[in-house]
This record gives sequence, C-alpha cells and structure tokens, in this order.
Amino acid sequence: MSVAVVVFSGGQDSTTCLIQAKQTYQEVHAITFDYGQRHRQEIEVAKSLAATLGVASHKVLDVTMLNELAISALTRDAILVSHQLMDNGLPNTFVPGRNILFLTLAGIYAYQVGATAVITGVCETDFSGYPDCRHEFVQAMEKALVLGMDRPLTLETPLMWLDKAQTWALADSLGALTLVRDHTLTCYNGIIGSGCGDCPACLLRSKGLAQYQADAKAILASISQG
Repeated sequence: MSVAVVVFSGGQDSTTCLIQAKQTYQEVHAITFDYGQRHRQEIEVAKSLAATLGVASHKVLDVTMLNELAISALTRDAILVSHQLMDNGLPNTFVPGRNILFLTLAGIYAYQVGATAVITGVCETDFSGYPDCRHEFVQAMEKALVLGMDRPLTLETPLMWLDKAQTWALADSLGALTLVRDHTLTCYNGIIGSGCGDCPACLLRSKGLAQYQADAKAILASISQG
C-alpha cells in the first residue's frame, strides 16, 4: 500500500497538496503544527478540512517551544507584519528553523505510520523569500532524514516550480478550486478565504488567482506539460 504524510496547515498550498495526494496515494495522513502562530485559526481550519477530505489520520502537534525560540512577526503579536524586508534581506514573517522542525517531525510521523513520502507545499518559484522553502534545502533535509532513520523516505514538493497562478490551476485541475478559494486560510491575520487583502500572504494569493482567471486555458496547459 502506498502511504504518504502531508504537512498540512489548512492554507492554499498544503490543501492543494493534500487533495492531490488523496488522488495519488492509497492512504494519506496529515500533520499540523501548533507553534503559537499569529494566525492560529489555521489549526481549526486544518481540522475541518482534514475531516472533509477524509484523511487516514490527522495529528495536531504542539511545538510551541518554537515560539519561545524563533522571533518573527508570526510568533510575536507585538511585531507588525511588514511588507519591507529586514536588514538580513528576509521578510519579518520568516520563522527561523520552522521547516527544519516540521519536516523532521513529519519524517518521524511517516516512520510511525509506514509512509514512504512526506509531502510539503513549499515553493521556490513564487515564494516569500524564505530560505527553508528552497529546493536545495529540501534535498538536504531528505538526505538527513534517510541517513538518520536508515529508511527510504522521499520529501515531495509538488509546488516547488509552480508560481501562484499555476498553483490555482492545479487546484482547478483537481476539481477543488472553489474549496481552496473559499475554505482555506492563508492570511496572516487569520481571515478565511480571500483574507484581509493586505498582508503579504494575501497579496501573493490574490495576485495569483487574478492571473489564473485572466488566462486559465494557457496556465492549465503549462502545468499539464510540466
């Protein structure tokens, strides 16, 4: 039996990955992380979507120790989400070590449930400037997990080379555009669907949707060729 674990936040990207995984794998598990995030409403959204989509199991893991260590606009309510980059060239929504921790724990969970793949919605093509969303990072993490657990494991990144318009196209090709558009939570201010319309996550999401709606046929063709 083919088994996969999806790192699942309840946002646009991870929900699209989960829906695709359900059509690809015989058994799909989801894991969601509570790290004390500003937009913690995403945890309840993830629970609801996991139930709707019918995963084999959905684990919500308390990793709030990350909040104690990683200073970011997503872990400190007193830090306003900014559109400007910090002095180090990174957005102030970058949470240091987040994907290192998430992929490590998802790899352990995969070991427990007998999964040979961990699926994550990170993307290098159209991302927010986070270094832990790069292909090179994911490759390094995969190697470390395989060596550290002495067991085959693939870190799959279906969105790595897609821009946001193409990610919307993928959701549409899976018959899930309406669900992803109306019932996921990407907004850093915790507003489901189209969100607040102002934070960086909402702007990236809405720009991609507008691009897809303007040229759906060509963008759908681009993902089918890829």
